Amino acid sequence: MAVRCRNATRRRSSSVKVAAPLATCTEEEQRYVGLKPIEIHRRMKVQYGDACLSVQQVYEWTGKFMNGISSVTDCPRPGQAHTVVTPEGIAAVEDIVKENRRVTVNEIAAHLDMSHGSAHRIVRDVLQFRKVFSKL
Repeated sequence: MAVRCRNATRRRSSSVKVAAPLATCTEEEQRYVGLKPIEIHRRMKVQYGDACLSVQQVYEWTGKFMNGISSVTDCPRPGQAHTVVTPEGIAAVEDIVKENRRVTVNEIAAHLDMSHGSAHRIVRDVLQFRKVFSKL
């Protein structure tokens, strides 16, 4: 005859226990729980405090899970391309500036077929060249 444990039939407590410490929990770890969205948010608010996802985000993620999405990480999405400043571009800009110190950023950009912003970023931020004015 099997003995049944009383604790096995008890309901779980309303506090959510998390394996990782609160300081290390990321949004991805908060996105997977498994109740109604408002109950999930209520429990997460107790657990994570101000670092908790918003109610709208909880509803959004529960809707995604209901539609069959199983990954909790964000998918890459299209947007503005990041500016690529390559070592070859930096060397080319430096050669042009050393050859002619009066060259403009627009001339550098046109000569190397790059954007004005990229040329300016290389000259100012990477090479740290500045305009120098001397009074005569």
